[in-house]
Amino acid sequence: MMKEKTRAKKAGLSPGTLVYTGTNTGDIRIRLIDYDEKNFEENNLKNIEESFPFKATPTVTWINIDGIHDTNLIEKIGKHFDIHPIVLEDILTTNQRPKFEDFGSYFFAVLKMITTHENKIECEQVSLIVAENYIISFQEREGDVFDAIRKRIKNPDGKHRKMGTDYLAYSLVDAIVDNYFVILENYGERIEDIENELMENPNKKIVQTIHHLKGEMISLRKAVWPLRDMITSMERGDSKLIKQKTKIYLRDVYDHTIQIIESVETYRDMIAGMIEIYLTNVNNRMNEIMKVLTVIATIFIPLTFIVGIYGMNFKYMPELIWEFGYPLVLIGMLVVSLVMVVFFRRKKWI
Repeated sequence: MMKEKTRAKKAGLSPGTLVYTGTNTGDIRIRLIDYDEKNFEENNLKNIEESFPFKATPTVTWINIDGIHDTNLIEKIGKHFDIHPIVLEDILTTNQRPKFEDFGSYFFAVLKMITTHENKIECEQVSLIVAENYIISFQEREGDVFDAIRKRIKNPDGKHRKMGTDYLAYSLVDAIVDNYFVILENYGERIEDIENELMENPNKKIVQTIHHLKGEMISLRKAVWPLRDMITSMERGDSKLIKQKTKIYLRDVYDHTIQIIESVETYRDMIAGMIEIYLTNVNNRMNEIMKVLTVIATIFIPLTFIVGIYGMNFKYMPELIWEFGYPLVLIGMLVVSLVMVVFFRRKKWI
């Protein structure tokens, strides 16, 4: 289950104060891709100042920043690209809900990029600043789901080379959403395996796994549900930066988001059902044990009664001096036991 990063360090500070609330992940990597229909350029930048001249170029520029723990770097970007301090604060506050905000000359979007490592969910905040001719994407650490987009941009005959920043923004959102399907497919297989094991051999270890899955489904739900509203704002909003032909693609992403939400809800119900199945199996197993113990105890009730009678220390008990008294009592006890067993079987109690 992905953990919420604390915001306690920001308590009492004025709005717009730049404080990183995530975890320092090492070196910062800045990658720049600049392209139009005829030209393509890709570079790894040593510092953010190298990207500043691309602000005014007519080409489409994608500046991707891996690692946002350097507040000085974020402040430089804000000053040069005229980004509101509140937006910069949201970029550094890495437990934001997915959202979309239009500032006229640019719009700001926040998403959650989810990956898995050793069957554990890892959630990373991705922030996008989209202007007329550039996009700045901010990630907490290196590694993403955008390699396919980079490959398509390199293709001179690809659609990206003929479209603007709005289409690139759609592509980034779509890549993140499509990766949710991969994550959910893996969880679907795990849930199916756990269900089979649960029916065959319910144990405490499975319960721990189920509770772990339940927590991760809650985390997935928190990441996906606000995404629907974010994409709706992009698709139905009045932003001049998103062209009508791009909104058609955003409708498709919206449909994918609805499918993901439905899958998450289905898996949550299945996990809740597995807990009930486990409890039912445990109760049934306990009932079977109690039934066996009850049958045994019931069989011994008349035997105990007989033994109790002949355990009394009365002097004049004819059976005590009878030669065949002892074996006859044993045979009688055996007959009583057999009769009770046959009776229980006929009643289908055992």
